[in-house]
Amino acid sequence: MRVSVFAFCLSLLLAGVAPAQDSLNCREKGSWPFGPSSAVACDPSRNLAFCGSYGGVYVLDVSNPAAPQKLSEAIHSRGLVLGLCYQANRLYIAADVAGLEIWDVTNPAAPARLGYYNTPSHARAVAVAGNYAYVGGSGLTVISITDPTNPTYVGYCGTPGSAGGVAVAGNYAYVADYSAGLRVISVSDPAHPSEVGYYDTPGDAYGVAVAGNYAYVADYSAGLRVISVSDPAHPSEVGYYNTPGDARGVAVVGNYAYVADDYTGLRVISVSDPAHPSEVGYYETPGFARGVAVAGNYVYVADYYAGLRVISVADPAHPSEVGYYDTPGYAWSVAVAGNYAYVADYSAGLWVISVSDPAHPSEVGYCVTPDWAEGVAVAGNYAYVADEVAGLRVISVSDPAHPSEVGYCGTPGYADGVAVAGNYAYIADGFAGLRVISVSDPAHPSEVGYYDTPGEAVGVAVAGNYAYVADYYAGLRVISVSDPAHPSEVGYCGTPGYARGVAVAGNYAYVADGSALRVISVSNPAQPSEVGYYDTPGFARGVAVAGNYAYVADDYAGLRVISVANPAHPREVGYYDTPGYAWSVAVAGNYAYVADEYAGLRVIEYYGAGVEETMNEERGTMNVGPTVIRGVLCLEASCGLRVASYELLDAAGRKVIELHAGANDVSRLSPGVYFVRAAGRAEKFIIQR
Repeated sequence: MRVSVFAFCLSLLLAGVAPAQDSLNCREKGSWPFGPSSAVACDPSRNLAFCGSYGGVYVLDVSNPAAPQKLSEAIHSRGLVLGLCYQANRLYIAADVAGLEIWDVTNPAAPARLGYYNTPSHARAVAVAGNYAYVGGSGLTVISITDPTNPTYVGYCGTPGSAGGVAVAGNYAYVADYSAGLRVISVSDPAHPSEVGYYDTPGDAYGVAVAGNYAYVADYSAGLRVISVSDPAHPSEVGYYNTPGDARGVAVVGNYAYVADDYTGLRVISVSDPAHPSEVGYYETPGFARGVAVAGNYVYVADYYAGLRVISVADPAHPSEVGYYDTPGYAWSVAVAGNYAYVADYSAGLWVISVSDPAHPSEVGYCVTPDWAEGVAVAGNYAYVADEVAGLRVISVSDPAHPSEVGYCGTPGYADGVAVAGNYAYIADGFAGLRVISVSDPAHPSEVGYYDTPGEAVGVAVAGNYAYVADYYAGLRVISVSDPAHPSEVGYCGTPGYARGVAVAGNYAYVADGSALRVISVSNPAQPSEVGYYDTPGFARGVAVAGNYAYVADDYAGLRVISVANPAHPREVGYYDTPGYAWSVAVAGNYAYVADEYAGLRVIEYYGAGVEETMNEERGTMNVGPTVIRGVLCLEASCGLRVASYELLDAAGRKVIELHAGANDVSRLSPGVYFVRAAGRAEKFIIQR
């Protein structure tokens, strides 16, 4: 495809081109990408477990199964971790939109990415045999890993469903193809894989394991299906066991199949007689069992929001949990104070993340809360968590590595949001409106007053003597809290959408109301009035304001940066489409911290004051999808137009080097955002190693 770049054409001389997040004037500085666990792999010889945690992988020492210890959280995938395969000191990751990643885990405390390959579709599963990786997505892609630093495409075989599970035995790959059942693909010629047979299972094939002449399929609502593959061209079902839950994953060792059965946990099924599989034991895990791996007498279960569970199966009839490792849940809300970001992580409570190096956020501690942590505010040595039906939880963060609850105060509704000012915490308590809680004694917080708003209070901000409540379908409510024991409404402004988040700066309240960012003048609190709005492309859930910019957490549309220098005419000046769903945002210094639901915490830098991008001549729009390059940037003159020189600029607009027509070596430049400028126009690139 020919790419027009203002006055010249661009071609890339690359081993591979990485997908970039859709963005404008923003870049991701760093991330803490962890969330629920859906994939697991093991290295029994070194007592290691690899726990996929959505956007990252925890490397765990399980030499003491009762107390798994984290060795590293350095594996950050470019996509979501949907499948894992370990072999000979290398970890292979099926990374969703980012394809296949290969990591060296020779030193488990310091894993290093070796290479990656961007598969033509989402990578959902991976198996490795010999010099090849077999990646499931929209079909099966065969990738040579002879050189793990430069994996290359070898062959592809389409499948009618969605390949979410892959196993390889001999010359065949066995694909769990969701609604299309089990597909048997010959890989005797890896360059030309071809389907030789299939069996359409009655459910949805999520996972597959092969042992001997049988393929064992985790068939979701249809349980475990046992398929004879002695004749690969004509696979046939010989037996089944209908598990009580939804079979999502399966591993087979000896005479037993271990099934990750979603909401009913781990099921142990005897397959000594493949025609009559029967359950011999089970263990109901606290979460949703999605993935399973076996090492010796232990089964490791990726239990979604309940993290990694270690189950002893020394007695298969009586499996028992001996240990676990908590992984984060959904990043719902975020607050930043000093060098730490505090994440209200829904089912996983409060997590404390060091952001002293924004490029490399790292977890330092967490505190489990009794319900769903949805909102967080920080003041002094305390984090105040809105914990839905468990009300307000007061957590000491004086030692960030060991946050601990010191007090709580129940609320009658559903605590969704929280703000702290002085000695009071203000809770947006759903149908119970605004609750005012004294925290002068953090160990004994107590409610001193409330105001029952007409809608459902889901967000709150406090400025001066007023609390500004995002009251869902009832818009913005302005509540006087000059007398905390008797808060009273002094004014309101309806919004056309559902008011979810609110921030106040100067004489304006900024409301994220689902459909848009609403700018509301509160210079007269008794008569707030909308003066302007910007219709965001997603679902505006949260907002933070710094200087002349409002930062909007826009759900599936990521982070939007809105200039509010003219409140009557807000306009978008930048955005970054995060990999998850942006629910909340906080701004500190030069960075926006986005709670990105299952994709964890993302640190985004807005650099709009640097170089302006030019229009994409082919699409008539800004070049919001920057080209990612590695190594060599090749510029070619086109249409007979002579360009005297090109300049490479950094994100702040500073000249880095001069470029010329033809190949330019950029391999020694630091990774980051750059612009190529010629004839007064500029085009954005991201340089990676």
